[in-house]
Amino acid sequence: MKSNFGDHVGVTVAGHVAVVTIDRAPHNHVTVDFMRDLADAFEAIDGEIELRCSVLQAEGKNFCAGADLVRREDQGGLGAVNPLYDEAVRLFSAKKPIVAAVQGAAVGAGLGLAVMADFRIASPDARFAANFVKLGFHPGFGLTYTLPRLIGPTKAELMCLTGRRVKAEEGLPWGLVDEVVPLEELRAAALRLAEEIAENAPLAIVSTRKTLRGEVAAAVRAQTDKEAVEQGWLRDTEDYKEGVRSVSERRVGNFTGR
Repeated sequence: MKSNFGDHVGVTVAGHVAVVTIDRAPHNHVTVDFMRDLADAFEAIDGEIELRCSVLQAEGKNFCAGADLVRREDQGGLGAVNPLYDEAVRLFSAKKPIVAAVQGAAVGAGLGLAVMADFRIASPDARFAANFVKLGFHPGFGLTYTLPRLIGPTKAELMCLTGRRVKAEEGLPWGLVDEVVPLEELRAAALRLAEEIAENAPLAIVSTRKTLRGEVAAAVRAQTDKEAVEQGWLRDTEDYKEGVRSVSERRVGNFTGR
């Protein structure tokens, strides 16, 4: 299989494990093209019988800091919601388990990407945030479905309505994080878990995962359709414009409900 998918996604192989590295450092902001390349990589991994599990890791300071608020129209971030969510559904359609190695920020769509994985190994500096309300916006990337399923409805509502950052240690008892390790051990720990999975029978791995996850891709599709409707009208509000400004300027928004 290919070792590179677009300009920002690379794949290497370690035994029966595919190591997928995203590199739009330092923040790995999402774009439609970037997410398409990532979905292409996982689709290719599904087609390789020798590969049984994947590690998803990122170069740079942050795992994924969400959409680029400054260049969002150019980058295909918040200004291109539906195409982005099409690629999100493709990611959730991956057949083989994924272990995410998370450092720094996993925010907005970056949180959605981390939650897409089956497991999250995090460094102590990792922080997770559904900061959409701080932008005057509605959560997306299927998070209104996946986050309650992962950490329960109350914790999910807490994250979505406050926009607060949840540190790795705090997220551990929630089930948001599966293991916290020093930054220098992060990738090794993620690979170790992936190898533990990959030593098992490949057909049984895929079959068991499919039963456990259910029709997650279809559910994400339905939920992103709902999320996109809410995001559509909110994007036209004054509060959204103020939210983008305030987050970019690192201050509390002066919202008016208009």
